[in-house]
Amino acid sequence: MSGSKPVLGPFTLGVCSWSLQVKNIPELTRLLGELGVNVVQIACGDPHHANWDEGENLPGIALGSGIVMTGAMLGFPGEDYTSPETIKRTGGFGDPAIRAARLDRLAWGLKRTQELGLQDLTLHAGFLPELHDPGRQAFLDTLAKAGQMAAVAGVTLAFETGQETAELLRRTLDDLDSPNIMVNFDPANMLLYDMGDPVEAVGILGDRIRSVHLKDARRPTVPGQWGQEVPLGQGQVDFPRFLAALKGIGYSGPLVIEREVGDQAGRVRDVAAGLGYLRSLVSE
Repeated sequence: MSGSKPVLGPFTLGVCSWSLQVKNIPELTRLLGELGVNVVQIACGDPHHANWDEGENLPGIALGSGIVMTGAMLGFPGEDYTSPETIKRTGGFGDPAIRAARLDRLAWGLKRTQELGLQDLTLHAGFLPELHDPGRQAFLDTLAKAGQMAAVAGVTLAFETGQETAELLRRTLDDLDSPNIMVNFDPANMLLYDMGDPVEAVGILGDRIRSVHLKDARRPTVPGQWGQEVPLGQGQVDFPRFLAALKGIGYSGPLVIEREVGDQAGRVRDVAAGLGYLRSLVSE
């Protein structure tokens, strides 16, 4: 079982480092200061996703910077988010031909998470097969192996929501029965993939929610295409009900804003507006 998470107040607000498109820790520290927060989920910094100028020196520099890190994030080389179909083919552990290579990359990510002094690592597991899919057991065997690796490292894996219904995700977590595999809940992802009501999903996933990303979005208008990500408070996520649902299941961890659309200046502006919006809700 993993160790404890950073001690933060209930619903402490933070930002995902990759959302700010930063390349080094001084830039991250400067932008966090401008935003008035000091809490961040940090990208592991592998060469294929959200790389850092600090390279292998990242952990020591990040730990000495004074920023508070809630967890790490790992992206896999080759993941293609052009469309729902491309990420279905390339995301996470979905493709049997590259599962071994992805487990090797996970081993690297677990080591980096340890070096950062963290106990949480977020990643996309890939599209979970339906219950009667003939490939489901092999996929679950790979996820079980990932959970075992995480347990040895003292890390909790938090799989991103969105690609499947909350019911299928919960059933998969129950089937795996691994204490080191949890959920990173992102309400907007459920809308972008058109996979149900995020508020209802909180109740279904309940105690398996380890961490939370906050984005906003509108559902797709054309089947098979993406929905539209929009700034917080401008989409179809009912944030007052969503936050109430999180409180209802006893979640009191950080709320970390993720913004994945626009240039750096636009993202910083949208994150700042989102923080203001969330502060008004959290203080109510």
